[in-house]
Amino acid sequence: MKGRILKLLLVITASLMLAACSSHKTKSDSAQNGARVEDRGAAGANGAASQGLADDGSAGAGGALNDPNSPLAVRVIYFDYDSANIRADFNDTVAAHAAYLAANPNTVVTVEGHADERGSREYNLALGERRSLAVRKQLVLLGASAGQIKTVSYGEERPAVDGHDEGSYEKNRRAELVY
Repeated sequence: MKGRILKLLLVITASLMLAACSSHKTKSDSAQNGARVEDRGAAGANGAASQGLADDGSAGAGGALNDPNSPLAVRVIYFDYDSANIRADFNDTVAAHAAYLAANPNTVVTVEGHADERGSREYNLALGERRSLAVRKQLVLLGASAGQIKTVSYGEERPAVDGHDEGSYEKNRRAELVY
């Protein structure tokens, strides 16, 4: 029995490592395709930026997703150290995105979970996943359809800020909403 569990754990670990390696992009790739929320357009509160779909779910300028004064402009949810609990200061942000998704059933969002560099690679992938799933769960509880929300964890592999200090770590402990 122990042998089977060990083999299963090895297969899972190898799969996670291969998936993480195959999805690795350089910072310049991320900046070119818009994967880094902090690098987009006019920044809103908390360093989040606005870019995405119009209210009708189509690509284009305008709409609530592109309004820097809209709560939807905030697309980054930050977390406390070693936590996957959504901080109280982001409850309104998550609620606004849930309401938007509920009102636009054809819109799909990807919630990307991230962690700072402390901890093992495997631990940080799991923590990033818990963070993305926590945001997904809250979006669904507030009215979004589960089918509208995809989740992915990048762990420590895509830091928003390079650095080895608490200020950098704070910016890297996050979940990003990518429309």
